[in-house]
Amino acid sequence: MKHATQTPAPAAARDRREPAPGRGAGSTRRRPARRSGQWAAWAFLVPVVVYLLVFYAYPLYRNVDLSLRNYTVRSFVQGDAPFTGLANYAKVVRDATFGPALWHTVVFTVVSLAFQFTIGLALAVFFVRNFRLSATLRALFLVPWLLPLIVSSSTWSWMLDSESGVVNATLKAMGLGPVNWLTSPDWSLWSVTIANIWIGIPFNLVVLYSGLQAIPSHIYEAAALDGAGGWQRFRRVTFPLLRPVSAITLLLGLVYTLKVFDIIWIMTKGGPSDASTTLATWSYRLGFGNLLPSFGPGAAVGNLLIVIALVFGLVYIRAQRRQVGA
Repeated sequence: MKHATQTPAPAAARDRREPAPGRGAGSTRRRPARRSGQWAAWAFLVPVVVYLLVFYAYPLYRNVDLSLRNYTVRSFVQGDAPFTGLANYAKVVRDATFGPALWHTVVFTVVSLAFQFTIGLALAVFFVRNFRLSATLRALFLVPWLLPLIVSSSTWSWMLDSESGVVNATLKAMGLGPVNWLTSPDWSLWSVTIANIWIGIPFNLVVLYSGLQAIPSHIYEAAALDGAGGWQRFRRVTFPLLRPVSAITLLLGLVYTLKVFDIIWIMTKGGPSDASTTLATWSYRLGFGNLLPSFGPGAAVGNLLIVIALVFGLVYIRAQRRQVGA
């Protein structure tokens, strides 16, 4: 009786038929782990996306829709406003208030940014030197930024009051005549600008102070060894190294100042005779300040402010890319 002989299968064939120990199990374990990580990432991302859609994208869409239709109070409720295209924008540009409001916005923004940045930078350079009570003084300088704007604006209105204000009382004690800060067309815009400068200085101080602390001290030591004085160290070391922080500070200040409404409205309501009216206050007055609101033109003015801020934002991004590329 013959016995059949069995030859063992080649090792390569056996490897193809039988997976290596632990390989299949490990890949199976890694796949669910990878999927769970993806689901966790989406779980963290969804609230942010929902927030942006609800509080940014939808209001922006509604504002654009308002500016392209002839909305009245009835059509605003019923939603049957006729489409008018760019008619509201043309109406706004042809309005006699547009030119002065645009000029007031430019003056208010440029002057505010110039003084806020200059004073904030000077204070940041002063506080970067650690001395006794430095932290306490910095905390006191933050008070204007922490106060609600309605409180700060009301305080400035009281201080600049023509009859009972502390500023005119001080001028009278110095032998000077009173000034109609809030009721004179020559002074109302400057009054709200001064108040806005005071409120915005702490923001510039905090951001620029943080930027100064990030500059290595050995650079100043090397400059001092080379014989550079205080002004030369500031001009050739501090200011160039602080340029990225300065750019973002000015950009954020620009966006904030363009949309300043509550300070001006509480102090002067854009008056007298539109002497302190800006695009922000004019937009509010068109949309909500009249018995018969003009929702379309008000939204158009608001969109113009958004476009201006967007243009400066794009300029900043382009400048940053050029700086990184260089």
